[in-house]
Amino acid sequence: MRIVSGRWGGRRLTPVGRGDAAHHLRPTTDRVREALFNALAHGRASVDLDGARVLDAFAGTGALGLEALSRGAAHATFIERHRPALALLHANLALLDAPATIIARDATKPGPGHPHDVLFMDPPYGRGMGERALAALRGNGWLAPRAAVVWEEAAPPAPPDDAEPLDVRRYGDTTITILRLR
Repeated sequence: MRIVSGRWGGRRLTPVGRGDAAHHLRPTTDRVREALFNALAHGRASVDLDGARVLDAFAGTGALGLEALSRGAAHATFIERHRPALALLHANLALLDAPATIIARDATKPGPGHPHDVLFMDPPYGRGMGERALAALRGNGWLAPRAAVVWEEAAPPAPPDDAEPLDVRRYGDTTITILRLR
């Protein structure tokens, strides 16, 4: 696993180990991350990361937020609660000396926060956790007005009524849905 492009392009991240502690981790592959960030920069979604504050919920290794930082985001906040993932996340942030904050919490119960311009969300597939997290993050001030939401799931999620769908892309068993909140 590596950073695909930007100032840290080509830098390798801490590898995900094998075994029970890491079995739930499903990092977004380099190929999917590259396609996603190309879609954000050049596709219908047109999400500008330059100077953005990004939120990576269900962060795992932090690959999505770190890729955004590498491509010009000003700051990233990572929300993750699983201890093995937190250890990998801390290692990756130290490796890159990234401008970031880690919140060791459940993304569906984040508590109060500060507004972010872009939300990357990669919840466990098919459990409805993305819907609950999006509602909780919005309700607790984590998302700026008109924030972009990049949502990774097995199938396209049902977006909130006040979200504008910008793009949906499928990569194998992964579907990326890009929304703009209204």
